[in-house]
Amino acid sequence: MVLPKIMSEAVYEKAIEMLKQRGVKLEEIAEIVYFLQKDYIPDLTTDKCIESIRSVLQKREVQNALLTGIQLDILAENSQLFTPLQEMVETDESLYGIDEVLSMSIVNLYGSIGYTNFGYVDKIKHGVLARLNDKRNGVNTFLDDLVGAIAAAASSRLAHRHRQEEEEKLKQRV
Repeated sequence: MVLPKIMSEAVYEKAIEMLKQRGVKLEEIAEIVYFLQKDYIPDLTTDKCIESIRSVLQKREVQNALLTGIQLDILAENSQLFTPLQEMVETDESLYGIDEVLSMSIVNLYGSIGYTNFGYVDKIKHGVLARLNDKRNGVNTFLDDLVGAIAAAASSRLAHRHRQEEEEKLKQRV
């Protein structure tokens, strides 16, 4: 058996490492997840939110989007993109929507609840998203949207699981 050259665990670890390098803790993402789901899941805990985030981060599509977006932010921070892309990414130019499009690839894995949650947290910039969106804290044009998408996906995952658990409880009563 021939193993793939790029092992999934290595990509997962790099994604976690890059979040940390860019100053994002899983607990900060969990705060957003909790904020989005606390009114719908009565026994929700931060640990459940982190577990859901880790599950989302296990998906290769999520890892790929995260690593790509962070790399583009770093390149822009170091003025290594060509003009006019450099200026568009560096300033998070209002008509530049590729950062949201890349983030939608994450949300797309978790259905319509993920989409609505992503749009909501992207608009209000809850928690760590406000810091990432602040231009004084470096170039995070992609990262703020990616973190929002990861939180939205983890929220959607929790919502679907909660519904499944509720339905299982109802079946057991019958």
